Amino acid sequence: MKRTLLLCMLTIGLAQSSMQTYAQWNNDSTEMDSYNRYRVGGYGEVVAQFKNYGINRFNGTSTGNSDVKRNTISIPRFVIAGDYKFNRHWALGVEIEFEAGGTGTAYEIENTENGEYETEVEKGGEVALEQFHLTYRLSNAFMVRVGHQIVPIGLTNAHHEPILFYGTVRPEGETSIIPSTWHETGLSIQGQVGRRWASFDYLAMVVAGLNANGFDRNTWVKSGKQGFFEVDNFTSPAYVARLNYRGIPGLRVGASYYYLYNAASNSDKPQTYAFRVPVRIWSVDVQYSHRYFTARMNLMGGYVGNSSQLTAKNNRLSSKSPYSRLTPIAEKAVSYGGEVGLRLKNLIPANRMPDLIPFARYEYYNPQQKVIVDENNLKGADPRLKTSMWVAGVNYKPLPGIVIKADYTKRRIGGGDYRGENEFALAVAFTGWFLSDNKFANLKPKRHKEN
Repeated sequence: MKRTLLLCMLTIGLAQSSMQTYAQWNNDSTEMDSYNRYRVGGYGEVVAQFKNYGINRFNGTSTGNSDVKRNTISIPRFVIAGDYKFNRHWALGVEIEFEAGGTGTAYEIENTENGEYETEVEKGGEVALEQFHLTYRLSNAFMVRVGHQIVPIGLTNAHHEPILFYGTVRPEGETSIIPSTWHETGLSIQGQVGRRWASFDYLAMVVAGLNANGFDRNTWVKSGKQGFFEVDNFTSPAYVARLNYRGIPGLRVGASYYYLYNAASNSDKPQTYAFRVPVRIWSVDVQYSHRYFTARMNLMGGYVGNSSQLTAKNNRLSSKSPYSRLTPIAEKAVSYGGEVGLRLKNLIPANRMPDLIPFARYEYYNPQQKVIVDENNLKGADPRLKTSMWVAGVNYKPLPGIVIKADYTKRRIGGGDYRGENEFALAVAFTGWFLSDNKFANLKPKRHKEN
């Protein structure tokens, strides 16, 4: 009986319309209207990849990666999410992510032992508090949120659930140069304003900034996200802004900006740096959803100041530190790409046509788009980091909250001067709310007129 009840709740949760699921998994101002008192759900992925290249593109040979066949299978993430509404204005949101099925690695600085790092590995992978925030909503036009929340830079961070992108893995360009999913602790103000042809979402945040210790050659600022230690440094906070236009049905045009005055101030040993490391990241993205197709595009760029001086300092990081010493660190990085998916179920008039979405995506990214060469850094950019790629595949949705994916990826490395990388991948993913309470209809927030 219990199993039957659980199966029924699961089916109900996954049988929501795709538009409803999409709205609920995006932190917009109307999400508090989609449940009455509480809801519990989650999302997860299983991915198998079949590759024709080795594990090290930088193996010292002139041809690039080795020509070997290898296969991998993993659970990139499983997330449990929940929301609780205290009343019409106050709500609590939580997401806990289990990454690669493990419990992570703990680092400590032993100040009594000359500030050396100590590491304690309990199991591979990570368990992370991805979101934990309290929201006060005055109206759809004005909300205040405090706590651990998503930093919506780029297209993927704000839309990171597996039913919101076509590939078996998240788009590679963005996730190679900035954190994904990017979540930080701080305060935000957000809301929706306007109506009809002039409808906008806005967001402004003050959150913990990146740590310059983690910047490196391969991933630019991605590994600068704090979280190795029990507390995050807030000496130099980051300021984030995002604006989305949604006036035309099916169209969303977004722009985001990240500014950090000095990432060096957030170092766990700030006395290491006698110079400032400013960080600026910007992005523009577009999505258009039609009953026959969906198209998405994204462009991202960024700047790290005094990158050559930072390269010289990070080269001298302790070998026991949790940070990479791969250098040089680029002054500028870039990523852009686009994808199109066709909704065959609507294109082909046939009874019981399965919900198949063939798609294609192109991406270019380079975490070393511009490298400063001077007395602090004698190395130039490594061409093996310059990557362009095509991905083609198909998504099958037996239910709106479940997707089965298959795709083929072909990477061109260094403009074709190095051996290319090819892989075929399969994935199964789900997103859904499984349990909610609809007994407290009187607590449903009132609609307010928007200015």
